[in-house]
Amino acid sequence: MSVAAALALALGVALDALVGEPSTRFHPVAWFGRAVGRADRPWRHPRLAGALVAFALPLAAAAVVAASVALPSLLVAGPAALAAGAAVAGLWVFVASSRRALVSTAADVLATLADDPDAARDDVRALVGRDTDSLSVADLRSAAVESAAENLADGLVAPLTAFALGAQVSLPVAAAAAAWVKAVNTLDSMLGYPSKPHGTASARLDDAVMWLPARVSAFLLAVAGGDIGALHRAAAWARDPPSPNSGWPMATLAAVLDVRLAKPGVYALHPTADPPTPERARRGVRIVDRAAVLGVALTGVCAWV
Repeated sequence: MSVAAALALALGVALDALVGEPSTRFHPVAWFGRAVGRADRPWRHPRLAGALVAFALPLAAAAVVAASVALPSLLVAGPAALAAGAAVAGLWVFVASSRRALVSTAADVLATLADDPDAARDDVRALVGRDTDSLSVADLRSAAVESAAENLADGLVAPLTAFALGAQVSLPVAAAAAAWVKAVNTLDSMLGYPSKPHGTASARLDDAVMWLPARVSAFLLAVAGGDIGALHRAAAWARDPPSPNSGWPMATLAAVLDVRLAKPGVYALHPTADPPTPERARRGVRIVDRAAVLGVALTGVCAWV
């Protein structure tokens, strides 16, 4: 089973490098988002309904994925079943995780910012949920770097961690675990706001699920940046953001770069430092990319073992 998991991971990573994000029309995460959209409405008992949604929708997604990976073994036998199952699981790894998009989007924003700040202000909305109209150039640069670090945890390390843990049981469980985490994260991104009481359960579930991936991401960033001591320094600011988890990768990257990463009026990570210069911001994205590669390699080792 370790061979199949490693093959699935390799296929998923290769597809991400070659293809990037699939079209929304054909993206299972977008399909899942449409299902979540139907649950995003007023409920008579919003917290109870939200708890049922947080339980049922990710579980349903995981069940579909597990069944699709297990199906080839029911239709064929021998090495063909192994290869077919690994191929299907690899497609799900591709769907559930992303390295190319998280790095290229941040890099594109930084490149555009140098020539056309107004266009960059529009582009950065793909990365952040904050109002960008009043942000300065330095704030926009900080937002791009922060988001790259945070999305490393959400978009790559979390599903791959789940895949590696599930691979200790079976390949269908590994793919299902990655899909379940991706579904939980999608629920939180769509429903997890204070204005939506039916999203409270989704937000709390995401907080629990992301505890380990956020801290693993911080470790990977420190290693990729060649500054393991950044983890100790980051601990002083990591709890400043409202999220109990997102502060860890962001604060670690701020420590590695020795810059201030801030969301005006909300938090300032490494507050005594200067905002990132263009060169340090670009270095930050490169560090995120190296950390992503390390995360993939670590997942491969865990899946193989």
